[in-house]
Amino acid sequence: MPYEWSPTPAPDQPEFSLALWPYRSLLRRDFVLFMGATAAIIALPLLTVLGSAALWGLLPFFVIAFTGLWYAINVSYRRGEVLEELHVTGDTAHLTRHDPRGRRRDWEANRYWVSVHLHPKGGPVENYITLRGGDREVEIGAFLDAAERLTLYDDLKRALRGSDRVH
Repeated sequence: MPYEWSPTPAPDQPEFSLALWPYRSLLRRDFVLFMGATAAIIALPLLTVLGSAALWGLLPFFVIAFTGLWYAINVSYRRGEVLEELHVTGDTAHLTRHDPRGRRRDWEANRYWVSVHLHPKGGPVENYITLRGGDREVEIGAFLDAAERLTLYDDLKRALRGSDRVH
């Protein structure tokens, strides 16, 4: 699961914390291996035209393809650098979202007035989850897949109710 519950037993710390992040199917070390294998596969056909004028005609297209792939994967990594942190104490719930470009958004409400809402249809994504408290409603975990959001919804309901501990 691309989220993790962290109970903190110290009295001055949150009763629990939740960290959420987008799923990564290609880790950074695997990215290096993938790009190396791609470079080798691209270079293989160039070996047949090595030493001829055709090499100079084909080489720019292979460089453009490799550079485009490199750029696209790096853009995907940058867009996926999202972190959402929910800290819940005895009387407050505080959600912080760290966006890819360093922007930070905060939301805080009284824990006892916070309600968790699941929008199975009609939201930007299937099984859209929002937290409502105070004068605002905020989304949480929109980058998770539909099944993970259902699990998160159940965990949040249980955690904010306070009767059970999650994980």
